[in-house]
Amino acid sequence: MAIWNDPQPSQTGLGAASWMNAPYGAAARDAGLRAYMLRIYNFMASGVLVSGIVAIAMASLLEQHNPLAMALLFSPLRWLVILAPFAFILAMSFGFMRMQNSTLQALFWAFCAVMGVSLSTVLLVYTGSSVAATFFATTGAFAGLSLVGYTTKRNLSAMGTFLTMGLFGLIIAMLINAFFPSPGLSMGISLIGVLIFAGLTAWDTQRLKGMYLQVAGTPYAEKAAIMGALTLYLDFVNMFMFLLRFMGDQRR
Repeated sequence: MAIWNDPQPSQTGLGAASWMNAPYGAAARDAGLRAYMLRIYNFMASGVLVSGIVAIAMASLLEQHNPLAMALLFSPLRWLVILAPFAFILAMSFGFMRMQNSTLQALFWAFCAVMGVSLSTVLLVYTGSSVAATFFATTGAFAGLSLVGYTTKRNLSAMGTFLTMGLFGLIIAMLINAFFPSPGLSMGISLIGVLIFAGLTAWDTQRLKGMYLQVAGTPYAEKAAIMGALTLYLDFVNMFMFLLRFMGDQRR
């Protein structure tokens, strides 16, 4: 398992610098942790912004029936758009240790851009006002849940394991619904999806916070921040998409 994804950090692990045990270590550690988490949030927010800009631009091209845009989403090329995000995630996860910071960061921005292409269809299906309302609702919920994960003293590992198992069940249910559509199942999937990614937001935040002691003072700190941003980005986007099914008004 890659260092950035180790759920059991400790002060004696990789990156546990000696200054953390000094009398002033606690204050320095807290300052470093805040800077590290802020770095993650900045990457994540910037990624969402990139996706939003690309989605709006792509939706505009689709409304104008731009040939390239139409081909990317309504021809066999759409599979490239669908599968590319998974390819980026795999490349970043398995290449984490050997990639340069700049390479990992470039892959993150590319991932966000491709996600923006995929998300552009949302702007064609739902009204702009409902998309905006859902986005702000998701932002508020994400901020609150992430704050809970950051500040709570309760260990959320058990909840995270349960939610991860639930996520696999959700994927199976979505596949079943794709082949045997059911309005009731679709609504249930949306509700469960919102709850799962709400819980994962809190758990992932706590997990990323706990990893700081492992990466502080090592060459992996910047990479860990990028991968942490990727994790929170996925929590945010998935929660937004599932919530949109409840709050979104479809275009007539």
